[in-house]
Amino acid sequence: MDSVKKQRFETPQDSKSEDLIPRKGNFKKLITYRKAEAIYDITYYFCTNFLRRGDRTTDQMVQAARSGKQNIVEGSAASATSGEMEIKLINVAKASLQELLMDYEDFLRTRGHRQWEADSVELAAMRKLGSSHNDSAFFMQMVKTRPPETIANMAIVLIKQNDYLLFRQLKALEEAFLKEGGMRERMTRMRLEARRNGGGKT
Repeated sequence: MDSVKKQRFETPQDSKSEDLIPRKGNFKKLITYRKAEAIYDITYYFCTNFLRRGDRTTDQMVQAARSGKQNIVEGSAASATSGEMEIKLINVAKASLQELLMDYEDFLRTRGHRQWEADSVELAAMRKLGSSHNDSAFFMQMVKTRPPETIANMAIVLIKQNDYLLFRQLKALEEAFLKEGGMRERMTRMRLEARRNGGGKT
């Protein structure tokens, strides 16, 4: 499994007075979003420069990369009112990136290009870069000087790293949901607290 830096995931914060509508998450601070943005930019460049325009695979790859990025955004926005929806959308993002991973692997296999082996120098170097950098501009500087087979391998490493990070994000969200519930549970707790504070009056 690719080594990655520890990430602070957005989970409900402990507080003495609970808010009915918690503060919305800032998706731009999520490492999963920033990596997904880099993956999208790399994929758009790759498809535009090395695949035929009008090819169905080209459209599918760009859309899968976009879906991976946008569903993280939508999941973060939905976190204010629905933990269930946030979990669902992050799952969609994860699935979209898995679809994109298969397309990159298919590209290498069908064209007779080498996919970096688990013990290869190239894979180790890219894993290290992917663990240290999340900025799209950093990777795009590299991508624009590499051949398509190298770009595909770079994207594969980043996708696998983000898949693991999304898995961890989902586990954190699921644990928080099981512990604190969603909107309905928060409303029930607040009603009960209001009744206690109001001497039993609704």
